[in-house]
Amino acid sequence: MFEQAFKNIDDVLWKEAGCTTELDYTEQTSWLLFLKYLDGLEQDRADEAALSGKKYTYILEKPYRWASWAAPKGKDGRLDHNKADSGDDLRDFVNGKLFPYLHGFTQRATGPDTIEYKIGQIFGEIKNKIHSGYNLREIIDHIDELRFRSQAEKHELSALYEEKIKRMGNAGRNGGEYYTPRPLIRAMVKVVAPKIGETIYDGACGSAGFLCEAYDYLKSGGRLTTRDVKTLQEKTFYGKEKKSLAYVIAIMNLILHGIEAPNILHTNTLTENLADVQEKDRYDIILANPPFGGKERKEVQQNFPIRTGETAFLFLQHFVKMLRAGGRAGVVIKNTFLSNTDNASVSLRKLLLESCNLHTVLDCPGGTFQGAGVKTVVLFFEKGSKTRKIWYYKLDPGRNLGKTNSLNDDDLIDFIDRQLTFADSAKSWSVDAAAIDPATFDLSVKNPNGNEAVVHRSPADIMNEIAALDKESAQVLAKIRGLL
Repeated sequence: MFEQAFKNIDDVLWKEAGCTTELDYTEQTSWLLFLKYLDGLEQDRADEAALSGKKYTYILEKPYRWASWAAPKGKDGRLDHNKADSGDDLRDFVNGKLFPYLHGFTQRATGPDTIEYKIGQIFGEIKNKIHSGYNLREIIDHIDELRFRSQAEKHELSALYEEKIKRMGNAGRNGGEYYTPRPLIRAMVKVVAPKIGETIYDGACGSAGFLCEAYDYLKSGGRLTTRDVKTLQEKTFYGKEKKSLAYVIAIMNLILHGIEAPNILHTNTLTENLADVQEKDRYDIILANPPFGGKERKEVQQNFPIRTGETAFLFLQHFVKMLRAGGRAGVVIKNTFLSNTDNASVSLRKLLLESCNLHTVLDCPGGTFQGAGVKTVVLFFEKGSKTRKIWYYKLDPGRNLGKTNSLNDDDLIDFIDRQLTFADSAKSWSVDAAAIDPATFDLSVKNPNGNEAVVHRSPADIMNEIAALDKESAQVLAKIRGLL
């Protein structure tokens, strides 16, 4: 049922002039999902208060609750069409009253860690792009079919939402900024192995994939006490995100995974001066895939001891600083970081090797990130002791990765197993830190086993991808014809 509802919503958004990309579809679905979720959360809290003989104070005033403006019901439990606005009336209410009211929570909230503050931030950053009030009414009716009450419902919705984020990531360069393949994230989480009670941070959280997967990993570790659940809800997961759309998606993604008031801040992480970081600001675990290729302004670069315009290199300095002594990290970075000869790259490699134990480098194949041709590596390190030995693993799934042939969990089993003991194989080897050139600190991936054979795609793989792309094109053309 949920899958069909999501499809129906996309079909309506396709007809909407204000929504032209998968990014728009995800954004518009997200704010409506959030308000529907909030209505259910408030109703649950009100019911709990009533059972305890207490009075519940609603976050939203009555006219702005989902059950009042979006889906007013009659005594029979069905939509009351006399009370439910549509057309221009609905659009004008949403744009002129609802959004300004919700944005006002930024000023009214008691602090940035409250759900009230999150409401204000979300509705100050996005706009309603559904210009037709009739389309908006149709989408609201589909959203109203969804339920968030049981764990099974939340699990199904979170899986569908993740699929929507994945499609957005595959849709183009901008969408790819927000999506890291989940099999890679899950492998990173297993290697870093967080424990309940440790804090987990992503300063460039995108759609919050790392935090969501870490939450699922910790939940699956065994029977949780009430205290464990409270710790996971309130004192474990922390993130920062600069871009408005990603911020909204991160909040919604964490909510659907089961975290009611995510600790995500809408801010540019790199504007924070590293000299101001104190022990209380640090975290036990860092998992991240920071954006690379960006160019930061001179005033932002002033916040870092190693000055560079490369966004990813600034983030790496930030992560090293934000780790507690003994803290563990897994960070995705462009593979040219390992061998670039510019002063910033050399200095940053020196910093990493001397202040952290860089114990593992995972070399990812081309095509790991859909829509991005760059090759990447994952750096795993622990803060507080110098690097003595680096274990390399060259990930080779035995096939070329592509849009219809993406990375999967099975591809990473051998890496996870061997990493536990830093075992050598045809794909893995170790390098003593003493053998690294102290002039360049070059960390290039050079497999001494000579196992560098190029994997060619089979004709069947190529034909399957062509068929899938042809099918996508046919669907797009059919929808266009339907509009003519």
